[in-house]
Amino acid sequence: MARRKSKKKQQQESANAIGGLIIFGGIGFSYFAKSIAVGVVAVILGIIVFALISYSINQARINKLRRSGIAEIDKMTGDQFEHYLGQLFHLQGYNAKVTQSQGDYGADLVLNKDGKRIVVQAKRYSKNVGLKAVQEVYGAIAHYKASAGWVVTNSRYTPQARTLARSNNVRLVDREELVEMILRVKESKKIG
Repeated sequence: MARRKSKKKQQQESANAIGGLIIFGGIGFSYFAKSIAVGVVAVILGIIVFALISYSINQARINKLRRSGIAEIDKMTGDQFEHYLGQLFHLQGYNAKVTQSQGDYGADLVLNKDGKRIVVQAKRYSKNVGLKAVQEVYGAIAHYKASAGWVVTNSRYTPQARTLARSNNVRLVDREELVEMILRVKESKKIG
């Protein structure tokens, strides 16, 4: 099975491809215009346009992260993160209950909505979340008589955690999806 490329690697490959297009475009301009100076100017203009577009995309990404409040989440304790998620899911129509800190049987939250029960393992980490979180929430599904198990983190997951989650139908909510969820809730509260 092929490994999924990280966003950073995908962005680097895209930047390399665009850089190659700019250079070949400049060579093409130079060839057709029969002037090296025209090719050099085309390459310089291409680089400037690429830099402006990259800057704009990066600023939009930074603004999105600011609006989501993910930097504040990164500073929370594990308990604070669990309660934050409880409120976030409540705002999405779930009846959310934060379980006791000790002896939670693998679930930090229990969500109920439309007759379905979901157990959630919350991981406020600075590193990637591994297999243990998936194993814990999978075990909690039977204990809480839940129909599904989710692991929600402010970080990302190891490839092994992704593989185990996929084979056990455990939903993984990573940093990017959490940011999107927060922004959707914030936007719906503005409009509604």
